[in-house]
Amino acid sequence: MFKIQCSGIVRDDGVAKTILNMARRLRIAILTSGRFHVCDLARELSRIGHDVRFHSIVPPWRTRKFGLPDHCNRWMLPRVAPWLAFARTSAGKPWQHWAEEKYLEALDRAGSRTVEPCDVFIGMSGMSQRSAATAKRKFGAKIWIERGSRHILSQKAILAKLPGADQVPDFAVKRELADYEQADTISVLSRHCQQSFEDYGTPRSKLFRNPLGVDLSMFSPTPAPPAEPPTVVMTGAWSLRKGCDVLTAAWRQLSGVKLLHVGRVGDCPLPNEVGFEHVDKVEQSKLPSYYAQGHVFALASREEGLATVQPQALASGLRLVCSDRTGGADLGEFIGDPNAVRVVPTDDPNALASALRAALNDARSDIGLRDRLGAARENLTWAAYGRRYDAGLRARIGP
Repeated sequence: MFKIQCSGIVRDDGVAKTILNMARRLRIAILTSGRFHVCDLARELSRIGHDVRFHSIVPPWRTRKFGLPDHCNRWMLPRVAPWLAFARTSAGKPWQHWAEEKYLEALDRAGSRTVEPCDVFIGMSGMSQRSAATAKRKFGAKIWIERGSRHILSQKAILAKLPGADQVPDFAVKRELADYEQADTISVLSRHCQQSFEDYGTPRSKLFRNPLGVDLSMFSPTPAPPAEPPTVVMTGAWSLRKGCDVLTAAWRQLSGVKLLHVGRVGDCPLPNEVGFEHVDKVEQSKLPSYYAQGHVFALASREEGLATVQPQALASGLRLVCSDRTGGADLGEFIGDPNAVRVVPTDDPNALASALRAALNDARSDIGLRDRLGAARENLTWAAYGRRYDAGLRARIGP
């Protein structure tokens, strides 16, 4: 268990349970477009006993597959369907960003009209300006804003230095900053994200850090694969944002190593050398079979909050090599093995190649079932994530 502090997480057995037993049930509204990690958050807060309302365009028959009770779902697609269709058909068009902005405005309006009495309003950043203001004005709700990456101005500055990368539009900056301003608490996923907010003037007391969980029923220890060829796995979009150009440069320094990518292809070209294998995006339930083929998981992201594929890979038994802007360092706090997670500076292919080489060498000693998490396994569950979030709510709202 964990005790939540304003600036992060420290180990403290029993405190969260004590707070929970003394606390009252909260009415919680959550607003998002897609599922993201807040669907898992909604499920866990509901299981703890809170009255949760999940406002999104995801239908109940979809959220049901992820364990969210139907009575929690507030399906908003019928209210925003024309704007969503317009935004999706505008991809790649000159008016794409304008269409995206109008869709988010429609989603936010729908949220403001459908939000029910609540003690806490949790909104995804950039989507919640009007609906959060309504929840605060009408019900006195405390406003929590979920930010999945670094501060928007930090994200924009990083991507602006990458010619050819998908850029942050101006409307997104405006909406994000408005959400940060009205938030009572901004929830982030990792230390590097927390630091980016502090760099732009957000007081540490306003920030709440809570690393994501993983479905351990889906991602479990896998047998060590054959030693040859040594295999590095990366899942997720092949993009500049995820540092795939850096990963490619590092991999080219490793003789005889296979690089397996699973996911869609974004704004970064795929390597065409022998030893690289690409598999198009698959359902999450199929990822374990690809993790089972790898010795090491690699992620070189430039500004990702905490990529969920990292705890998936660790839970599957792979060693992790990542940049210092992936949230991987935060996951290392949960694991007793100091060599399970290696963190390198962002945009440094030589350091990444060296860390991959060391991790692949360590992987040669893996025999049988690879249980990388051991006794710390429970700390990476979604249930543990939900308990930490609940304790954070209690600490800031009071019993």
